[in-house]
Amino acid sequence: MRISLRSLLLAGTLSLSGSAYAETVTLEQAIEKAMAAAPAIQANEAAVASARAGRTQAGVKPNPVVEVETENFIGTGPISVLEQAEITATYNQTIERGGKRAARVALADSDIAVAEAAIGVTRLELAAQVQSAFDAVLLTEVEVDVAKEASMIARGLQLEADKRVAYAKDPLFVGTAATTRSLEAKLNLDQAQKRYGSARDRLAAFWGATGDDLLVRGDVLAAPADGVPLAAADRLLAEAEIRRATTAIVVEQTRKTQDYTIGGGARFLRETNDVAVVANVSIPLGRNDRNEGNIARAQSEKLRLELEAKATELGRMRSIAALEREAAEARARAMSYRNDIYPLVTKRLAQVQSGYARGGFSFRDMEDAADAIFDAHENFLEALSTLRAAQAQIDRLTGRFDTTLRTETGQ
Repeated sequence: MRISLRSLLLAGTLSLSGSAYAETVTLEQAIEKAMAAAPAIQANEAAVASARAGRTQAGVKPNPVVEVETENFIGTGPISVLEQAEITATYNQTIERGGKRAARVALADSDIAVAEAAIGVTRLELAAQVQSAFDAVLLTEVEVDVAKEASMIARGLQLEADKRVAYAKDPLFVGTAATTRSLEAKLNLDQAQKRYGSARDRLAAFWGATGDDLLVRGDVLAAPADGVPLAAADRLLAEAEIRRATTAIVVEQTRKTQDYTIGGGARFLRETNDVAVVANVSIPLGRNDRNEGNIARAQSEKLRLELEAKATELGRMRSIAALEREAAEARARAMSYRNDIYPLVTKRLAQVQSGYARGGFSFRDMEDAADAIFDAHENFLEALSTLRAAQAQIDRLTGRFDTTLRTETGQ
């Protein structure tokens, strides 16, 4: 019985494994499993912990300094060891001015925000990779179905040819040609099944498994989703980086304000055994270095991030519009081959086979009719591949699997 491409796809993807212990996953389940096992996300979480440790350090005041100085400790003549020594001990503390510590803390807070926002982008990138692997399983599964049908058609042609060759109604080379086509179709089926197995292994590898008993459930002809907003994770990361650049400007601006160092202590005069109180203050003049270059650099960096964010957003919207058109066109082509062209070419082959059996057509006519089906198969698969690739890019750009967006909206 001939396999119908239309019936295969109307029923969705088929289970090509007969294992009773097969694991069937949807795209959403595959992404969830990959997220739970992804080292990249764990690395991002470690980056957040690192940023939080930096926040703790940013709020620490400068350490005080205890200084001990000895004069006339040893010398010649009347200055013998410790006879006329003067020992001074002071406690010195740097006083940060211009809001330096508050600016450091704000910068560290923005580092935390950037690290947290990066997790969302990493999740989106991982979801895109999993989706690509998942779609590869869907597509290779259809390839196997198509290759099965092609093999059955080639086998049917061989049987018809063998009958006519056996009755000397066709020359021997016709049987040879038919056998060759059948063997090639079987080889193509074997290769398609291997690609299907490899695709399942690549998908299962995202959560550290093998694809031997893995099945996927999805609609390879699914239409793109409508009304999905732009990915929140990308937007939040860009905003976090701009806020960090803003706080970096403030940090550089505070550095143009000079810090004071004040100190006080006691001086012991060994010659008279007296003690005197001493005090000191250190005030940098700040005549040359006002940190203007670093301030200008930080301001330029913020401007760069703002302009890049705008350019990225505009590019993303243009890409989405183009990809949506590409996906719609590919889906229309695939539907046309499935619903319109495929029924006609299969009908043509059946008519030619019937006529060939009665001696009305040549084997070449039957080959041409079969090739029309194979061409329809190839064009159908090409349209499916274009559709799935475009849809995966749309889902990445719009944030279909953006958990940040669901968190923001309370979904």
